[in-house]
Amino acid sequence: MESVVWQGLALSGIFSWIVITCYFDVTKKIRSLLQPWVSHHVVSGTSIILKIQKHQHKFLDALFSGLSCIVSVPFYTAFLPLLFWSGHGKLARQMTLLMALCDYLGNCIKDVVSAPRPNCPPVRRITATKDEEENALEYGLPSSHTLNTVCLSGFLVCYVLSYTQSEDAFVKLGAVILACLLVGFIGFGRIYLGMHSLIDIIGGLVFGFMILAIWLSVHEYVDAFIVSGQNVTSFWAALSFLLLFAYPTPEFPTPSFEYHTAFDGVVFGIVTGIQQTYHQFHHEAVPRIFTSQLTIPTFLGRMLVGIPTILIVKFCSKALAKWILPVVSNTLGIPIKSTSYVPMLNGSATDKKSSEIKQSSYIHKMLFFSQQDLFDVDTGIRFLQYAGLAWSVVDLVPSLFSHLRL
Repeated sequence: MESVVWQGLALSGIFSWIVITCYFDVTKKIRSLLQPWVSHHVVSGTSIILKIQKHQHKFLDALFSGLSCIVSVPFYTAFLPLLFWSGHGKLARQMTLLMALCDYLGNCIKDVVSAPRPNCPPVRRITATKDEEENALEYGLPSSHTLNTVCLSGFLVCYVLSYTQSEDAFVKLGAVILACLLVGFIGFGRIYLGMHSLIDIIGGLVFGFMILAIWLSVHEYVDAFIVSGQNVTSFWAALSFLLLFAYPTPEFPTPSFEYHTAFDGVVFGIVTGIQQTYHQFHHEAVPRIFTSQLTIPTFLGRMLVGIPTILIVKFCSKALAKWILPVVSNTLGIPIKSTSYVPMLNGSATDKKSSEIKQSSYIHKMLFFSQQDLFDVDTGIRFLQYAGLAWSVVDLVPSLFSHLRL
């Protein structure tokens, strides 16, 4: 009974926050206070970036571009399924939740403040990958790479030290130093690449340590709820839905909301799958890599089976969502548009409201519905395809491993 009460209070609190922030236009008020101050520091910090970039070299370009790739969202997205299949399910699900939390809070702050990145030119901006080009379209404060590195490396250090139960002070000190060096290289590299100013890096550090401190105090409770709580799937479905609305409207369009939608779907898929199959595939006694029960050849076999499977599920989930969501929306009389996934819905939106960005006025559309308002069906499609992918990682693929004796 207590579980139901706090779940209801949590969801009611989030819903109330959405209504209040929409009604009082909280985002614009906060932006009007913070944006000029941050923008001033971005402009004044240009000289620091130019001094650093005077020492440019192809080796440094490659080094910092590579480091940015290995701490990027796509890297973690590819890495986390392997962590699940290696037998470290608890670490994998907690890092997935932490990654989603970092992505949500970091992007919310970006779009609330809507502070620019360093001007290019005079700053030289290096975007070695398509992912980096998309990152450059987001706002600057805080640096997502810095924030994510602080949280994930910090949590990983704490987890490994706890898992190994090491009491050696030199081992603990060495692990902390390595994590700090990684954070330092990432932060400096983002400035060197022209992607961020100093104020963005400082913001990433501050918010990163705040999020890490909060997560370290609650992660065990969250994990216990996911694996053995009541009404987990229904609660998380409602939470995921509300979080699609609990997102600020940026000053201009950015890809940040798309990233949030994807991770929102990933977490829902992970939680749903874990809740159903924890005692079969994800308990603490499952075989772990580098043991006789899970050898390297067996793990490679898991990769050969698992990776194609989750990609197929992602493709099928997207195809089904593209077919089902427009039909359901039309049946319910909900006017929709599509900016990319459904071409035949793309041309129908020609008025001013139809050209608004995906993030704008979601709660207004939900509460004060009118025939002129158009919902972007791409949001639902993206959510469902990533939810399907994540569910397959922790449910479908482990079932295949069991049948194939992997």
